[in-house]
Amino acid sequence: NFHGLDFTSDKLRSLVRKWQSLVEANVTVKTADDYVLRVFAIAFTKRQANQVKKTTYAQSSKLREVRKKMIEIMQREVSNVTLAQLTSKLIPEVIGREIEKSTQSILPLQNIHIRKVKLLKQPKFDLGSLLALHGEGSTEEKGKKVSSGFKDVVLETV
Repeated sequence: NFHGLDFTSDKLRSLVRKWQSLVEANVTVKTADDYVLRVFAIAFTKRQANQVKKTTYAQSSKLREVRKKMIEIMQREVSNVTLAQLTSKLIPEVIGREIEKSTQSILPLQNIHIRKVKLLKQPKFDLGSLLALHGEGSTEEKGKKVSSGFKDVVLETV
């Protein structure tokens, strides 16, 4: 049961700094198992190795290019996996590294994360998929009665 994913406010505020540009992108995408999600990504511009200038601001045209590339990658990575596979992709930041590699030629970026995932629409409840998710629940074993070594002591006089 996936309800969504979000950065904590302290983590988000620790990433935001002065003298750099912030790039945010979001996309609504449908997974392979018919969940409709809205995925939000965040990235920040990075200083060059030999940079003298204090700021690392980006031109708005470069930001648009990067945002377009981020949306394209998020759609590609999310649309052809199931929700369970997506959660295993989100935890080690696979999508963030993919965005960083592909946008390196446009603009050097750092701290690229999937900031939030909202669950917009779930597929209809299917008992078969639930059983497949939790393993087949049709075992023949039944529980046994356990005898406890505890005996009640009854007082004859009060």
